[in-house]
Amino acid sequence: MTSIRLVDARPADPEPVAPATGRAERRRKRSSRKRSLAARYLGYVGYFVGAGLISGAVVHHPLDPDRYTRIALYGALVFLAATVLNEFLLTRERPGLPRVLVVIGSSLLLSFGIGMLSGGLQHFDDFPARGAVLVPAGLVVSFIAYVIKDAETPWHRVFSPLGLTVLAVAAVAYFGLRDVATSMETAPGGQGHSHGTAEESTTGGPAADDHATTTGPPAPPAVGTAPTDKPGTKAPEHNDGHSH
Repeated sequence: MTSIRLVDARPADPEPVAPATGRAERRRKRSSRKRSLAARYLGYVGYFVGAGLISGAVVHHPLDPDRYTRIALYGALVFLAATVLNEFLLTRERPGLPRVLVVIGSSLLLSFGIGMLSGGLQHFDDFPARGAVLVPAGLVVSFIAYVIKDAETPWHRVFSPLGLTVLAVAAVAYFGLRDVATSMETAPGGQGHSHGTAEESTTGGPAADDHATTTGPPAPPAVGTAPTDKPGTKAPEHNDGHSH
């Protein structure tokens, strides 16, 4: 009887299976970490590339509307792809459809806000009047979009003291940058030099006028010097006329 109990008790021990399953889980975790590293890198770069494309397109849009509209759309698509990758594919919890729509819309708004802010600062010297509007507008738009996008922050925090501070900073930045832009446009720095060189090149400067006046009178001296060059032809006629 005791031998039968010992035989029945042996198969009940499942310990040899546990190490195998543990090693398989560790391999799966390592492989998922490698894949997530590449995905996190692409998502991180996508944010900056999309915002960079949008910033250049927003500032340079008046120069070539068709071209820079396409660039802005490409930047928005890149930014949204990075948002989907970071917010939905790399997270453990999948949000519902309403949250997905909120995140996509706020991310698109955030991309344009960051693009306006960075583009206005980067190209302020090239487009002062446009940069004076883009910088404060981008600051406000990016703050509102970030508050809406953040799941841990309620949307009414837009009207919090922090939101009022951002609004005040944007107002001060607008009036300050507008004054700077006005002074840059009215200053005779770049345009003064360009007009000066243009006038000198068109009028030829005082030296050109002097040459123009000297080229007129030299005709009489040329006639006076001609007898010395040709004494045989004109000198006898003048001598005969004066009868000296």
